[in-house]
Amino acid sequence: MPPHLAPDTPTPTPSVYDTTLCVEELRDALAAHGITLPSLRVDLPSFAGTYGRPAGLLALGNCNAATARKLADVLRKAADR
Repeated sequence: MPPHLAPDTPTPTPSVYDTTLCVEELRDALAAHGITLPSLRVDLPSFAGTYGRPAGLLALGNCNAATARKLADVLRKAADR
Protein backbone atom coordinates (compact mmCIF):
# COMPACT_ATOMS: atom_id res chain seq x y z
CA MET A 1 0.00 0.00 0.00
CA PRO A 2 1.36 3.48 -0.81
CA PRO A 3 2.67 5.14 2.36
CA HIS A 4 0.51 8.26 1.93
CA LEU A 5 -2.77 6.33 2.20
CA ALA A 6 -4.50 5.51 5.46
CA PRO A 7 -4.63 1.75 6.22
CA ASP A 8 -8.39 1.57 5.49
CA THR A 9 -8.15 3.46 2.17
CA PRO A 10 -8.46 1.21 -0.87
CA THR A 11 -5.42 1.28 -3.13
CA PRO A 12 -6.31 3.22 -6.28
CA THR A 13 -6.20 1.47 -9.62
CA PRO A 14 -3.07 2.63 -11.45
CA SER A 15 -3.46 4.80 -14.52
CA VAL A 16 -1.87 4.05 -17.88
CA TYR A 17 0.67 6.74 -17.00
CA ASP A 18 1.52 5.10 -13.66
CA THR A 19 1.89 1.74 -15.34
CA THR A 20 4.05 3.25 -18.10
CA LEU A 21 6.36 4.69 -15.43
CA CYS A 22 6.55 1.24 -13.85
CA VAL A 23 7.55 -0.27 -17.22
CA GLU A 24 10.32 2.31 -17.56
CA GLU A 25 11.54 1.69 -14.00
CA LEU A 26 11.65 -2.05 -14.63
CA ARG A 27 13.38 -1.58 -18.00
CA ASP A 28 16.03 0.62 -16.34
CA ALA A 29 16.54 -1.82 -13.46
CA LEU A 30 16.92 -4.74 -15.85
CA ALA A 31 19.33 -2.75 -18.03
CA ALA A 32 21.50 -2.10 -14.98
CA HIS A 33 22.08 -5.86 -14.95
CA GLY A 34 22.53 -6.18 -18.69
CA ILE A 35 19.06 -7.64 -19.23
CA THR A 36 16.70 -6.54 -22.01
CA LEU A 37 13.15 -7.80 -22.40
CA PRO A 38 12.31 -6.56 -25.91
CA SER A 39 8.55 -7.05 -25.52
CA LEU A 40 8.25 -5.31 -22.12
CA ARG A 41 5.25 -2.98 -22.30
CA VAL A 42 2.00 -1.85 -20.72
CA ASP A 43 -0.76 -4.39 -21.29
CA LEU A 44 -3.39 -1.96 -22.58
CA PRO A 45 -6.26 -4.49 -22.61
CA SER A 46 -5.98 -4.66 -18.81
CA PHE A 47 -7.39 -1.11 -18.75
CA ALA A 48 -10.39 -1.98 -20.93
CA GLY A 49 -13.62 -3.56 -19.92
CA THR A 50 -14.48 -4.63 -16.43
CA TYR A 51 -11.28 -6.24 -15.23
CA GLY A 52 -11.14 -6.44 -11.48
CA ARG A 53 -8.13 -5.44 -9.48
CA PRO A 54 -5.32 -5.34 -10.19
CA ALA A 55 -5.69 -3.41 -13.43
CA GLY A 56 -2.66 -1.95 -15.09
CA LEU A 57 -0.80 -5.11 -15.95
CA LEU A 58 2.66 -5.22 -17.50
CA ALA A 59 3.37 -7.54 -20.38
CA LEU A 60 6.84 -8.93 -19.79
CA GLY A 61 6.85 -10.58 -23.19
CA ASN A 62 9.16 -13.19 -24.55
CA CYS A 63 12.87 -13.63 -24.08
CA ASN A 64 15.43 -16.19 -25.13
CA ALA A 65 16.86 -18.82 -22.81
CA ALA A 66 20.08 -16.87 -22.21
CA THR A 67 18.11 -13.82 -21.04
CA ALA A 68 15.90 -15.97 -18.80
CA ARG A 69 18.97 -17.56 -17.21
CA LYS A 70 20.58 -14.17 -16.61
CA LEU A 71 17.36 -12.88 -15.03
CA ALA A 72 17.13 -15.95 -12.80
CA ASP A 73 20.77 -15.51 -11.77
CA VAL A 74 20.25 -11.83 -10.85
CA LEU A 75 17.12 -12.69 -8.84
CA ARG A 76 18.89 -15.53 -6.98
CA LYS A 77 21.81 -13.25 -6.09
CA ALA A 78 19.41 -10.54 -4.88
CA ALA A 79 17.56 -13.08 -2.72
CA ASP A 80 20.83 -14.11 -1.05
CA ARG A 81 21.55 -10.60 0.20
